[in-house]
Amino acid sequence: MNMHPTAAKFVPRVMTHDQKDSRVAICQELKETVINDPTLLLNVITGDESNVYAYDLETKLQSSQWKSPGSPKPKKARMPKSKLKQILICFFDQEGIVYREFVPPGMSVNADFYYEVLRRLRENVRRKRPQKWQNQNLIIHHDNARLTGPLKFFCFWPRTT
Repeated sequence: MNMHPTAAKFVPRVMTHDQKDSRVAICQELKETVINDPTLLLNVITGDESNVYAYDLETKLQSSQWKSPGSPKPKKARMPKSKLKQILICFFDQEGIVYREFVPPGMSVNADFYYEVLRRLRENVRRKRPQKWQNQNLIIHHDNARLTGPLKFFCFWPRTT
């Protein structure tokens, strides 16, 4: 039958043609917006969260082993992920990290916790990026968050004293 197995290509999400067309339209609109206002992306602070695992690292000297000239080169297994992990929330712009915070172990990121993270981010922007703080067009984008609902207040901060 002249058939052979082929691995399927992994895609994060299978989308309909309408969803694909919508994403293309949004990207084209964003591209036009950036072309019309080249400073737009300078006003964006992006945030995301990630799991950070703890490793017990060895130095090269600590991992070295004695061997004779005829013995095979020693092998070392890749270090497995630790059971110790924390969530890191990090906000950054084109200049670098603006604010980062580890979520305390055992704590979940709910609306109240995230509200406090955004308050601390706001203070860090005011202190570390005063030129952006003065600019009333500051845009905060966290992961895939939509710009609707109560968080919209934090996305476009009005200048306050």
